[in-house]
Amino acid sequence: MRSRSRQWMALPGALVLVLALSACSHLHWPWHRSPPPAPVPVHEVDLTGAAAGFPQYWKRNTLVIDLSGASGTGTATAKPVEGTTWPVRVAFRVRPGSIAVLEVRGAERVTLPITPGGSASVDLELPPGVYTEKTPELAVSWGPAPVAGQ
Repeated sequence: MRSRSRQWMALPGALVLVLALSACSHLHWPWHRSPPPAPVPVHEVDLTGAAAGFPQYWKRNTLVIDLSGASGTGTATAKPVEGTTWPVRVAFRVRPGSIAVLEVRGAERVTLPITPGGSASVDLELPPGVYTEKTPELAVSWGPAPVAGQ
Protein backbone atom coordinates (compact mmCIF):
# COMPACT_ATOMS: atom_id res chain seq x y z
CA MET A 1 0.00 0.00 0.00
CA ARG A 2 2.83 2.28 0.80
CA SER A 3 4.34 2.07 -2.76
CA ARG A 4 0.96 3.00 -4.25
CA SER A 5 0.80 6.16 -2.16
CA ARG A 6 4.30 7.10 -3.35
CA GLN A 7 3.12 6.79 -6.95
CA TRP A 8 0.27 9.19 -6.26
CA MET A 9 2.66 11.59 -4.57
CA ALA A 10 4.98 11.60 -7.60
CA LEU A 11 2.10 12.33 -10.00
CA PRO A 12 1.76 16.08 -9.16
CA GLY A 13 5.52 16.53 -9.56
CA ALA A 14 5.48 14.84 -12.96
CA LEU A 15 2.48 16.91 -14.00
CA VAL A 16 4.25 20.12 -13.02
CA LEU A 17 7.35 19.04 -14.98
CA VAL A 18 5.32 18.27 -18.12
CA LEU A 19 3.52 21.61 -17.94
CA ALA A 20 6.78 23.48 -17.40
CA LEU A 21 8.41 21.83 -20.40
CA SER A 22 5.44 22.53 -22.64
CA ALA A 23 5.53 26.19 -21.61
CA CYS A 24 9.15 26.45 -22.72
CA SER A 25 8.11 26.41 -26.37
CA HIS A 26 6.14 29.61 -25.80
CA LEU A 27 8.97 31.53 -24.15
CA HIS A 28 10.96 34.10 -26.07
CA TRP A 29 14.55 33.28 -25.32
CA PRO A 30 17.06 36.14 -25.71
CA TRP A 31 19.04 34.26 -28.39
CA HIS A 32 15.94 33.30 -30.38
CA ARG A 33 15.16 35.48 -33.40
CA SER A 34 11.88 35.28 -35.20
CA PRO A 35 12.09 35.02 -38.99
CA PRO A 36 11.94 38.29 -40.92
CA PRO A 37 8.47 39.24 -42.10
CA ALA A 38 7.54 38.43 -45.67
CA PRO A 39 7.93 41.38 -48.05
CA VAL A 40 4.78 43.33 -48.79
CA PRO A 41 3.90 43.44 -52.51
CA VAL A 42 3.59 46.94 -54.01
CA HIS A 43 2.61 48.38 -57.39
CA GLU A 44 5.15 51.05 -58.33
CA VAL A 45 5.66 50.29 -62.04
CA ASP A 46 3.32 48.88 -64.66
CA LEU A 47 4.67 45.66 -66.15
CA THR A 48 3.47 44.39 -69.50
CA GLY A 49 4.55 41.34 -71.44
CA ALA A 50 5.91 38.18 -69.85
CA ALA A 51 6.64 39.93 -66.52
CA ALA A 52 3.10 41.21 -66.02
CA GLY A 53 2.44 38.78 -63.16
CA PHE A 54 5.73 39.19 -61.32
CA PRO A 55 5.54 40.89 -57.90
CA GLN A 56 7.32 44.07 -56.83
CA TYR A 57 8.73 44.78 -53.37
CA TRP A 58 10.56 47.54 -51.57
CA LYS A 59 13.92 46.58 -50.12
CA ARG A 60 14.96 49.74 -48.26
CA ASN A 61 14.88 52.42 -51.00
CA THR A 62 15.21 49.97 -53.90
CA LEU A 63 12.24 48.72 -55.87
CA VAL A 64 12.80 45.00 -56.50
CA ILE A 65 10.96 43.42 -59.42
CA ASP A 66 10.89 39.72 -58.68
CA LEU A 67 11.71 37.74 -61.84
CA SER A 68 12.77 34.66 -59.86
CA GLY A 69 9.91 32.74 -61.46
CA ALA A 70 11.16 33.55 -64.97
CA SER A 71 12.86 30.89 -67.04
CA GLY A 72 13.81 30.34 -70.65
CA THR A 73 13.46 33.53 -72.67
CA GLY A 74 11.08 36.43 -72.30
CA THR A 75 10.57 40.15 -72.63
CA ALA A 76 8.71 42.77 -70.67
CA THR A 77 8.19 46.50 -70.51
CA ALA A 78 8.24 48.51 -67.30
CA LYS A 79 6.76 52.01 -66.97
CA PRO A 80 6.17 54.12 -63.89
CA VAL A 81 2.55 54.18 -62.77
CA GLU A 82 0.83 57.18 -64.34
CA GLY A 83 1.38 60.32 -62.28
CA THR A 84 4.56 59.00 -60.62
CA THR A 85 8.26 58.93 -61.46
CA TRP A 86 10.86 56.19 -61.44
CA PRO A 87 12.07 54.98 -58.04
CA VAL A 88 15.57 56.08 -57.09
CA ARG A 89 16.84 52.52 -57.42
CA VAL A 90 15.50 49.55 -59.35
CA ALA A 91 16.69 45.95 -59.05
CA PHE A 92 15.60 42.66 -60.58
CA ARG A 93 15.49 39.49 -58.48
CA VAL A 94 16.53 36.43 -60.50
CA ARG A 95 17.20 32.80 -59.72
CA PRO A 96 20.60 31.52 -60.89
CA GLY A 97 20.32 28.70 -63.37
CA SER A 98 16.87 29.62 -64.66
CA ILE A 99 18.15 32.38 -66.95
CA ALA A 100 21.69 33.27 -67.94
CA VAL A 101 21.51 36.94 -68.88
CA LEU A 102 19.24 39.91 -68.20
CA GLU A 103 19.23 42.87 -70.59
CA VAL A 104 17.66 46.22 -69.75
CA ARG A 105 17.27 49.08 -72.24
CA GLY A 106 16.31 52.57 -71.13
CA ALA A 107 18.39 55.73 -71.47
CA GLU A 108 21.30 53.28 -71.74
CA ARG A 109 21.59 49.54 -72.34
CA VAL A 110 23.00 47.17 -69.74
CA THR A 111 23.54 43.42 -69.94
CA LEU A 112 23.72 41.65 -66.59
CA PRO A 113 25.14 38.11 -66.69
CA ILE A 114 23.82 35.71 -64.06
CA THR A 115 26.15 33.11 -62.63
CA PRO A 116 24.63 29.64 -62.93
CA GLY A 117 25.75 28.48 -59.46
CA GLY A 118 23.80 28.91 -56.28
CA SER A 119 20.30 28.17 -55.21
CA ALA A 120 19.21 31.44 -53.60
CA SER A 121 17.75 34.27 -55.64
CA VAL A 122 19.96 37.31 -56.20
CA ASP A 123 19.05 40.97 -56.65
CA LEU A 124 20.68 42.71 -59.63
CA GLU A 125 20.53 46.48 -59.14
CA LEU A 126 20.56 48.64 -62.25
CA PRO A 127 23.61 50.90 -62.44
CA PRO A 128 23.08 54.69 -62.56
CA GLY A 129 22.34 56.02 -66.04
CA VAL A 130 20.36 53.04 -67.33
CA TYR A 131 17.22 55.11 -66.72
CA THR A 132 16.66 58.75 -65.88
CA GLU A 133 13.70 60.67 -64.60
CA LYS A 134 12.58 61.26 -68.20
CA THR A 135 13.00 57.67 -69.45
CA PRO A 136 9.52 56.65 -70.65
CA GLU A 137 9.99 52.89 -70.23
CA LEU A 138 12.46 50.09 -69.64
CA ALA A 139 12.60 47.19 -72.08
CA VAL A 140 13.64 44.07 -70.18
CA SER A 141 14.61 40.78 -71.79
CA TRP A 142 16.12 37.58 -70.45
CA GLY A 143 17.35 34.34 -71.85
CA PRO A 144 20.32 32.03 -72.33
CA ALA A 145 23.88 33.30 -72.54
CA PRO A 146 24.75 34.73 -75.97
CA VAL A 147 27.05 32.65 -78.14
CA ALA A 148 30.48 34.25 -78.66
CA GLY A 149 30.84 35.93 -82.04
CA GLN A 150 27.20 36.95 -82.43
